[in-house]
Amino acid sequence: MTESGFWVFGYGSLMWKPGFDYAERHVATLHGWRRALCVYSHVHRGTPDKPGLVLGLDRGGSCRGVAFRVEESQRDATLAYLRERELVTHVYHEIEGAVRLDDGRRVKALVYVVDQRHAQYAGRLDRAHQLAFVRQGRGVSGANRDYVVNTQAHLVELGVRDATLAWLAAQLK
Repeated sequence: MTESGFWVFGYGSLMWKPGFDYAERHVATLHGWRRALCVYSHVHRGTPDKPGLVLGLDRGGSCRGVAFRVEESQRDATLAYLRERELVTHVYHEIEGAVRLDDGRRVKALVYVVDQRHAQYAGRLDRAHQLAFVRQGRGVSGANRDYVVNTQAHLVELGVRDATLAWLAAQLK
């Protein structure tokens, strides 16, 4: 049985900086998509001349992240905020995904997944290339380095091991 309500799934900076009010926050799992540093950032963590590298949900696997339940009275404002934040260059698609919360409930959540046909889709880069993009990236939301280190720290808090992010964070400290 799927519980109703307006839910948002975060797998990167939304986990630690949602930017909207929420009524509930739970560790959650989304199947069919995996967290990957696969998006060249041209705004938030880089520029077109010096792109950074940020997370996207790419096809395959599963992803542990955080699901937020938003009160219905805040739905429109939250959706407008998220669209302005996440769809700034349209590298993500907005979809509804089935998410399992840490308490066993299943919910439908708003999820942003990467568009593999978009020019900012980086695909699978080796660690050396990822590190180079992260080191050079700085955008309107700050240094790409801070994004990677903060995301890694929050994954550790959730008990999630991401070998690539752990390696990158160690290189950046």
